[in-house]
Amino acid sequence: MAAAAAVLLLSACERKPPPPPAPLALSPVAFTDLPGWAEDDVAAAVPALRRSCARLEGRPDDQAFGAPGVDVVGTVADWRGPCAALMALPDGDTAAARRIIEAHFVPMRMRAPDAETGLVTGYYEAEINGALFPGGPYRWPIYGLPRDLVIADLGRFAPDLSGRRIVGRVEGGRLVPYHERGAIEAGALDGQNAEMLWADDPVDVFFLHVQGSGKVRLPDGSQRRIGFAASNGRDFTAIGRALIAEGKVPRDQASMQGIRDWLRRHPDEAAAIMRRNARYIFFRWIDGDGPIGAQGVALTAGRSLAVDPHFVPYGAPVFLDTTWPGTDRPLRRLMVAQDTGAAIKGPLRADFFWGSGETALEQAGRMKQAGRFYMLLPAAVAARRAATS
Repeated sequence: MAAAAAVLLLSACERKPPPPPAPLALSPVAFTDLPGWAEDDVAAAVPALRRSCARLEGRPDDQAFGAPGVDVVGTVADWRGPCAALMALPDGDTAAARRIIEAHFVPMRMRAPDAETGLVTGYYEAEINGALFPGGPYRWPIYGLPRDLVIADLGRFAPDLSGRRIVGRVEGGRLVPYHERGAIEAGALDGQNAEMLWADDPVDVFFLHVQGSGKVRLPDGSQRRIGFAASNGRDFTAIGRALIAEGKVPRDQASMQGIRDWLRRHPDEAAAIMRRNARYIFFRWIDGDGPIGAQGVALTAGRSLAVDPHFVPYGAPVFLDTTWPGTDRPLRRLMVAQDTGAAIKGPLRADFFWGSGETALEQAGRMKQAGRFYMLLPAAVAARRAATS
């Protein structure tokens, strides 16, 4: 799902490291200050919270809970008590869940230097028709990891680049950017035997790449799940903007469904339009629950949130105050940061996971809402912050 870091030339990174991201400001508030907190069925978020808590197993207590440089949420030790309480909760008991969360966490209003309100979009798990072998309508390949794809951890070369990666391939003894979408579709991976399966619709394949995970309906009626393995490292380009700018799709019809419908109605133009998004996704088979988010846990429909992990660590509870897609009807609920995406950048930016299938697509495709965010910190972390502020 969500996707690897945008490609950067190694030499450029060595010459001039990027500026640090704008800071995230956190200020404590009461649970009673959270709009809709008393009405939310918070027990519905507990399974997602437990999945994230399970990721703490085996990690040392003094390890930072978040990614390197994300120190606002304390250490693994700070989360042991809250996670133990969440694990012990009876299933489906909303009143008990609310009591435990209020006892172990402190909500913090999230602000950026220039904004208090951010943007919430939606995503879903795509569903496509596919086959394990090409033939008949199944002509469009879906690839696993190519043999020549190289992912370089720049932190191994320079400490100030810790947490940054580039994606490429070796050509003439040098690391160069990986193939763009157009080159891959033109046959750049021929001979690598990287094909996992073949689909019957190139537009479905494109949206599978945008979403990063999906369910595949095989000809025998069975289903298998595939998930994100890596990207080609190229920047993501939203083709909807081009379709609007060129007058092909009216702005009020540029939802995922509207874009998909236009591409299917204009097959002669669709391939070139889709190739404007140079980013390409490679997949892996997923057994069991899914889809799998960037945290490495199965996502929960309506409760998992994709975030920018430079600001919000995976596993952190986030209370979201936004509106239902395309309306001004309040959508306020406890979410869990468990994923990321190529377009999810900044402290007040999130992607709401709606689940699988056409109903989820309908909600995700129309979602582009303003939102306010409240991160829940363990009480011990909040107390230390208060003592040093």
